[in-house]
Amino acid sequence: MNKHILTGQTLAFTANPFETDWNNAFEHHTHGAVLIEGERITDVGAADVIRTANPDAKVTDYGDALITAGFVDAHMHYPQTGIIASWGKQLIDWLNTYTFPEESRFYDPDYAADIANRTIDLAVAHGTTTLTSFCTIHPESVDAFFTAAEARNMAVVAGKTCMDRNAPDTLRDTVQSAYDDSKALLDKWHGRGRATYAITPRFSPTSTPEQLKVLGDLWAERPDVMMQTHLSEQLPEIEWVKSLFPKARDYLDTYEQFGLLGEMGLYGHAIHLTEREIARLSEIGASVVHCPTSNTFIGSGLFDLMGLSKTQMRIGLATDTGGGSNFSMLRTMGATYEIAQLRGEAVHPSQLLWLATEGSAAALHKTGEIGRLAAGSMADITVINLKSTKAIAQRADRAETLWDALFPTIMMGDDRAITATWIAGQNVHASPSISTHLSP
Repeated sequence: MNKHILTGQTLAFTANPFETDWNNAFEHHTHGAVLIEGERITDVGAADVIRTANPDAKVTDYGDALITAGFVDAHMHYPQTGIIASWGKQLIDWLNTYTFPEESRFYDPDYAADIANRTIDLAVAHGTTTLTSFCTIHPESVDAFFTAAEARNMAVVAGKTCMDRNAPDTLRDTVQSAYDDSKALLDKWHGRGRATYAITPRFSPTSTPEQLKVLGDLWAERPDVMMQTHLSEQLPEIEWVKSLFPKARDYLDTYEQFGLLGEMGLYGHAIHLTEREIARLSEIGASVVHCPTSNTFIGSGLFDLMGLSKTQMRIGLATDTGGGSNFSMLRTMGATYEIAQLRGEAVHPSQLLWLATEGSAAALHKTGEIGRLAAGSMADITVINLKSTKAIAQRADRAETLWDALFPTIMMGDDRAITATWIAGQNVHASPSISTHLSP
């Protein structure tokens, strides 16, 4: 098997910095190396040790760039790539004005394929190696996304979005077609290569109780797959849910009563949770996903990261493209810091990077497989230039610690900071402005 060594600074987590003193939660080598054999990482450590033990390996030297696990985006909408950063008011207005007209175009397999490939290329250029996406009601949109990911050997989570009310005619399916299409797509894609299927009701206002029930039934039949939806994003949305489900105890109950609350569930946003909702999500061990740039862009509210991190629920991090206003997980980490500051809390850079890698991987139930720079994990890797712009470089030059050097890139970095992206042991993106040394 061919061996490839990447050298540079290496950064790997050894513990969760939300649960452990962050000083004891990571391992950093200033002259480090990652050994890749085939699709997986087989060693991480000091460069001289790994190179001496593997004299026959090819070596790519990234200088003093930071080599870390690839970013894991735990919630986004690839069909909204074309309308990212569209002016709007709040959630419902934004959906009706931009999202629904755009998503209506995805019956066309060629158009869906074009946007799927565009989305993945943009994500990879920003250092993201795993995407978790809603598709549209059209099976063609699901096939396009999984096909584009399969061509790159990329780990993705996705599913057909189901809606049978409160949406345009061009975006409504039925109770039966939601079940039949989801089951057929699940059977086709789940577990194929690196694909994971997620049963996907958009959110309870766009599904009738009957549709939610059949999707819950399907999940009961196939508990090995994931389920993704939205929860408590905006206050007007919550009031709408109350009017549509007057007997429900709260927003979460509109899923729970139909079998759509479970450990394998992904609940996007989760900003305005009640005490009961927090207790139930924690008890189940479900995952919530923080979407900070989206929450600020459409004025949703301030996610309680530090409070929820004390519970048993998993927390992932996401761009929420295109409600989110950026493809970059670096910018997403920066927005996470800013939102926490508005709540009077300072999130450490180690916690931000952990959320974008290990945290999101855990939310997707893929701990150790993705989002980790360690032996045995897939070689999904991001290489970060810590001096990608003059503004960042002049600040990094003053840094006295690793985190002091990384934080300016978290706050000010973009795709220019991504020196390279590796997926399953293959270099799929390299910055044209960075020269690396390859030997022998």
